[in-house]
Amino acid sequence: MRDLADEAPKAIAAERSRVATEGWGAQLLARQSPTGDWPGGQWDLVTLWSLVVLKDLGLDPASREARRMIDRVDKGLVFKPLNNRPFLHGETEPCINGRILGIGSYFKEPNDALANQLLGEQLDDGGWNCEAPKSRRSSFHTTICVLEGLLEYERAGRKSAAVTRARKRAENYLLERGMFRSLRTGEVIDKRWLRFSYPTHWRYDVLRGLDYLRDAGIKPDSRVDEAIEIMIKRRHQNGRWPLNLLHPEQIPLEMETGVGRASHWNSLRALRVLRWYDNSMR
Repeated sequence: MRDLADEAPKAIAAERSRVATEGWGAQLLARQSPTGDWPGGQWDLVTLWSLVVLKDLGLDPASREARRMIDRVDKGLVFKPLNNRPFLHGETEPCINGRILGIGSYFKEPNDALANQLLGEQLDDGGWNCEAPKSRRSSFHTTICVLEGLLEYERAGRKSAAVTRARKRAENYLLERGMFRSLRTGEVIDKRWLRFSYPTHWRYDVLRGLDYLRDAGIKPDSRVDEAIEIMIKRRHQNGRWPLNLLHPEQIPLEMETGVGRASHWNSLRALRVLRWYDNSMR
């Protein structure tokens, strides 16, 4: 309704209000424990991935259900090895902290200290890597997580020259590599990036990268052309995009599990990327 059909804001808001009480959103909210986390594995990661999906589903942060949910997280969850640092204050890895920054900015409040920590960890080539400082070469996986978080941080009212500059450098890191190729050899870095899935968890792929550029309002240029072509080739004859793979990480909710079958998530994201790209060509 919002990204493809240009529905009226009132109609969008009415539909959005249903996320907390119906379907996937309601099911995922119901699985949160009273202490704030979600079951199913390593508590902090399962909780983070669940929060990301709730955000992507469009859960209204002002809704009663969302406020109760994020208050549980804020009051109940800490990183014990880090002197009981509150969950929404982040931990040590930029791939995790980028996601936490985005979640906190969307559901609660922007965390300036966490944003500044991430800005200080940007590498010389423009991106981020959870293996730094051991590795001085950026990771697509980490970089996209931080980019998404910084974008949400800016949207929450924290726009600044430093954040914009950091995002531009990281966006160029992706674009200079054609969204999936080695800058040094021109080879495809990881063929799994050419196959699309949701939830993405911490993992990069071409569709996730393109959808970020669209969301950030970046004007597409020739550096995304090949990535767009790859995305179009993934489209089935029925006009939809399939679920190409499932990642091993889990959340306590089954959404789309039929690999090879049409995916609501992949189709939505691909169609809005195409719309963004086609509109820029006019």
